[in-house]
Amino acid sequence: MPQSASPFKLYADPRSGNCFKVWLLLGLLDLPFQWISVDILKQETGTAEFLSMNPQGMVPVLQLRSGENLYESNAILCYLAQGHFDLWPVEPLSQARVLQWLFFEQNNHEPNLAGAHFMTRYLGHAPDEPDIVNRIKRGYRALKVMEKRLAKHAFMAGETLTIADISLYPYTYTAPDASFDLSRFPGVRAWLKRLEAQPRWLTPAALAASHGSLLSWSKRVVHGV
Repeated sequence: MPQSASPFKLYADPRSGNCFKVWLLLGLLDLPFQWISVDILKQETGTAEFLSMNPQGMVPVLQLRSGENLYESNAILCYLAQGHFDLWPVEPLSQARVLQWLFFEQNNHEPNLAGAHFMTRYLGHAPDEPDIVNRIKRGYRALKVMEKRLAKHAFMAGETLTIADISLYPYTYTAPDASFDLSRFPGVRAWLKRLEAQPRWLTPAALAASHGSLLSWSKRVVHGV
């Protein structure tokens, strides 16, 4: 289990919900870290230096005091939450239910909600392009799955907050920016409000406000958080 004094380095792009979820959990657990801004639109994840940390060329990357690097946002959540049994249960079935939703997030939710958001907002794709239309259709299916769960339960993997909720939060929060109509999902909207009422919870807007314009900072300057 990481110690709270560990000087983590988070290599991240503030536009990424996968980066946001790690930033959020670090804050919820009050773990000190340093943010190192990486601009994915400038292909800074494709440099030899970055690829030495993550050969997939993707953010986020969490660098440990030992110099070891962790990537894949949900794997980072599992690592950071070790010992916090409310967020990451040790009972086998409870843990498997958390994993169930983490896999759902990366396989069904994130590729569609995040993909539609990023491609239209940052890459200039039109909302009526076939790929975007298909992502939105699949994204609505993912939201329907969430709605069915949240119609009967307060949280995604149990009756208390877990890293499954943290994982699914950012791209659900930004879904309206990608033309998803969340008014069709009252359970999802209530869940978002429930999360945002949690102690120490932060939103993607708070990330931008607390750091200013991260991407205007000089490349690879380390900023303490």
